[in-house]
Amino acid sequence: MRELTFKERQVGLIESLANAWSGLRGSVVVPLLQLAVYLCAAMSVMLFVERVYMAIVIVCVKVLRKKRYTKYKLKLDTVRKEIEDRGTHPRVLVQIPMFNEREVYRLSIGAACGLSWPFDKIVIQILDDSTDHIIRELVESECQRWASKGVNIKYENRSNRNGYKAGAMREGLRKCYVKDCEYVAIFDADFQPEPDFLWRTIPFLLSNHDLALVQARWKFVNANECLLTRLQEMSLDYHFGVEQEVGSSTYSFFGFNGTAGVWRIEALKDAGGWKERTTVEDMDLAVRASLKGWKFVFVGDLLVKNELPSTFKAYRYQQHRWSCGPANLFRKMFKEILQCERVSLLKKFHVLYAFFFVRKIIAHFVTFFFYCIIIPTCVLVPELHLPKYIAIYIPSTISILNAICTPRSFHLLIFWILFENVMSMHRSKATIIGLLEANRVNEWVVTEKLGNAAKTKAQSKWLKRPRFRLGERIHMLEIIMGCYLLFCAIYDVVYGRDHFYVYLFFQAGAAFIVGFGYVGTFMPS
Repeated sequence: MRELTFKERQVGLIESLANAWSGLRGSVVVPLLQLAVYLCAAMSVMLFVERVYMAIVIVCVKVLRKKRYTKYKLKLDTVRKEIEDRGTHPRVLVQIPMFNEREVYRLSIGAACGLSWPFDKIVIQILDDSTDHIIRELVESECQRWASKGVNIKYENRSNRNGYKAGAMREGLRKCYVKDCEYVAIFDADFQPEPDFLWRTIPFLLSNHDLALVQARWKFVNANECLLTRLQEMSLDYHFGVEQEVGSSTYSFFGFNGTAGVWRIEALKDAGGWKERTTVEDMDLAVRASLKGWKFVFVGDLLVKNELPSTFKAYRYQQHRWSCGPANLFRKMFKEILQCERVSLLKKFHVLYAFFFVRKIIAHFVTFFFYCIIIPTCVLVPELHLPKYIAIYIPSTISILNAICTPRSFHLLIFWILFENVMSMHRSKATIIGLLEANRVNEWVVTEKLGNAAKTKAQSKWLKRPRFRLGERIHMLEIIMGCYLLFCAIYDVVYGRDHFYVYLFFQAGAAFIVGFGYVGTFMPS
C-alpha cells in the first residue's frame, strides 16, 4: 500500500511539474521568444534596407560612372608633368608601423623605398615596436641597407608599447625631421604599394584643400591560399567595393582602414591626432576628422597588395579587435557626434545609424541571435510564428548582394553563409564587450603575417605532423553551439513539420569544424 502511494505521489509530482511548465511556457516563455522573433525581424529589416540602399547607390555610381574621385576631374599625368616641371613636390612622410614582423618586413620596406618620389622630398619612417631583439636587429639592418643606397629612411624604436600602433605613429610625427612634411602615407608591415602610389593619391590632396584622406583599396596576394582566405576575400570585397565606395560617393565619409591611405597632416592634427582609447585608432581618427568638416575620397582603382590572415588563431584575434573596437568607439563618441554643430543632421544620422549602429552592431547581433538561436528554437517551440520572408527571403537577398562583389567565389556562397553565422558568436561577444567596456575591451594582438613562410614550411617534412596546444585548437563555445544546433536538427526530423533541419544540420557541421579548429592553414607553434 505504501509502495502504491509513493508511485502515485511520483506521478502526481510529474503531472504538477508538467502543468506548471505548460502554464509557464504559454504565459512567459512563448511570449518572450515571440518578442525576440519580432526584435530579430526588425533588425533583419534594418540590415536589409541598408544593404538595398547601398546596392542602389553603387549601381547608380557604376552606371553613371560618377565615382567620387572622378568628380575632381584630375588628369594625373598632366598634374605629374606640371609638378615635375616646376619641381614643386610636397614633402611626404611614409610611416610603416611594425611589431615582430620577421616574415614580411623586407617586403614592406622594399616597396616603400621603391616609391617614385624625389629622395629629398620623402622620408621613410620605420616604427619598430618589436620586442624580439633579433627581429629588431634585422629590421634596423634592412633600413641601413636602403640608407646606403641614398634612401632617406629613418629607423625608430621605443622602449615600451604605450598606445600600441597609435602611440608609435603619434611619436613618429613628433620627430624633428617631420616638421616640413605636408602629407603622411601609412602602410602596415605586410602592405606593398606600387611605385606610382604617391602620384595617384597626392594630386587629390594638392588640388582639394578640404580633403583630408585618400584611401586606396586592398589587393589580397594570398586569397587562394585556403578556404578561410577565400571567404575573407568575399567579405572584404563587399566592404571596399560597396561600403567604402558608397560612403565616399554620398557623404565623403568612411572609416579609414588604417593602412594604404594618405593623410593631410594638417587635418590629422586638427582632428586631435592619434588616440589609443580604442583598438580602432584609425576609425577614431576618421570620425573626429569628419566632425571637423574634413572630407575623404576612396580611390577604388588603386590597389595595394597585402596579406590576409591564413591561420584561424590570427583571424579570431583580428575579428575580436574589428568588432569590439567600433562598438566601444560608438559608446565613447555617441554624444560627441550628436552634439557636433559642424556637420549636417543627415550626416550625423548616417554616421550614428548606418555606419555604427547597423553595420557595426546590428549586423553581428542579428546574424548570431536570429540565425543561430531564434530559428533553431522555433523548431523546439512550434507555437512561435516565424514569417518565411524574414527567415528565408531577406537573408538570401543580403547574402547574394554580398557575394556578387566577388563573382569568382559565388559558388562558395553556402560556405560563406555558414562560416559567417558561426563567427557571428565571436563577433557578437566582442561587440558586447565593446559596448559595456568589459574585460578585453582594449586587448591588442597584432595580426600574424606569414609572408612566404607558409609556402616554405609547408614544403618541409617536419610540418607533416604539426603539434598544437589543445587550447589553441578547441573552441568550446562553438562546440556547444554545434551541439545545440544538432539537437534542434534531430528534433525537427523526428517531430517537426518543416524542413529547417536541412539548414540546421549544415550549420551544426560548420560549428563543429570551427569549434575543433579545422579552419585555415596550420603552422606549428
